[in-house]
Amino acid sequence: MNVDRAVFAFAGVVVSLSLALGYFVSPYWFLLTAFAGLNMFQAAFTGFCPAALIFKALGLKPGNAFK
Repeated sequence: MNVDRAVFAFAGVVVSLSLALGYFVSPYWFLLTAFAGLNMFQAAFTGFCPAALIFKALGLKPGNAFK
C-alpha cells in the first residue's frame, strides 16, 4: 500500500464513521464530514495533506499524488 491509497482509505473511514455518528449520536458529528471534505478539496489544489505526512513518516511508499 502506498501513501495515496492509505489517504483515500483513511478519508473513507473518517467520512463513513462521522456519518454514522452524526445519524446515531449527534448531528454535530457531520462537522467532521465537512472537515474531511474541505481537507480533500484543498489537498487537490495544494498537494498538502496532514494524513499523507503521517503515513509517509510511518514508512509507506510515496504515490503519485502525495510525494
